[in-house]
Amino acid sequence: MTIAEFTGESCEPLTTDNVKLGTGPPTREELLIYYPAKFTWHQMKTFVNAGDLGLLKRDKKLQQRYDSWAVGIREQYGSMVNYLLSYRLQWGKCDTLSKLPSRLDLQAKSMHSDRGTEPNGTHLPQVPVGAKKYFTADISDALISIIMNDWPYSVPANIEHALIWTVVPILSPDIPPSIKPRLLQDGLWGFTGLSPDSPPPSPSLLPSCLPALAEWEVTESNLIRSVKGTEEEERAVTDAGAEVHKFVCNRWAEKEWETAWFVNPPRLQSVPGLAHIHVFARYKTPEEALRWDADYLPRASS
Repeated sequence: MTIAEFTGESCEPLTTDNVKLGTGPPTREELLIYYPAKFTWHQMKTFVNAGDLGLLKRDKKLQQRYDSWAVGIREQYGSMVNYLLSYRLQWGKCDTLSKLPSRLDLQAKSMHSDRGTEPNGTHLPQVPVGAKKYFTADISDALISIIMNDWPYSVPANIEHALIWTVVPILSPDIPPSIKPRLLQDGLWGFTGLSPDSPPPSPSLLPSCLPALAEWEVTESNLIRSVKGTEEEERAVTDAGAEVHKFVCNRWAEKEWETAWFVNPPRLQSVPGLAHIHVFARYKTPEEALRWDADYLPRASS
């Protein structure tokens, strides 16, 4: 696959005449033509940082397509978890099955284009003796499967929506009891690759973004989010996501990528039987990468 194919560029404009509407996971072209993004990148980051991850939505028509597809998947595999374990998740391997390949996986896809889709079985890989029983930044590749979301949220065309599936729980068992109820309600989130002059959007900006959620009838009155905690509690919440944050920084190099990552709370998990992390990733322009060097290299050498 070429970069032009990856970005959706072609010799002729994409239209409903030359892009066929399918029934399974959508292609990049289908997303561009039939399910154009409802939200801007700034709005997506605002939703993530606002405290209620339920603000993040999939296009309604794409959701209907997913629901229809899921019926057949459950009939064939018995459950969505069985489908993921026996087919979609490829533990320790690059994602070569996606119709929406990541820029990070383009080379791997071309190198392994003939890889079979042999069944994996429905059992999770065994956690080696002595390994941490929860997600860490240095987790073994054999215990994770990083794939693109085949049914992405309504993100702009230049934003990748990746999923990090993990055999082990994401939260450490040593989480302070004082923040457990908050994490169970709100989940976790963070940002990487942001420039000094472009911090995460303040939650106070949410009202200006809510019109984009009008078709979902979202208002400030029906948000589900915790009030800001004490300084100690806020620090504990940040610490709870530290290993995920480090992992995201390692895979999506901050000089090249800007990301918003999050872990949905149980109330929002579509596949509660398997732990996973969402990552929205935007590949930076060459100019942004140069500015990153200008902003951070002097600090690193001082």
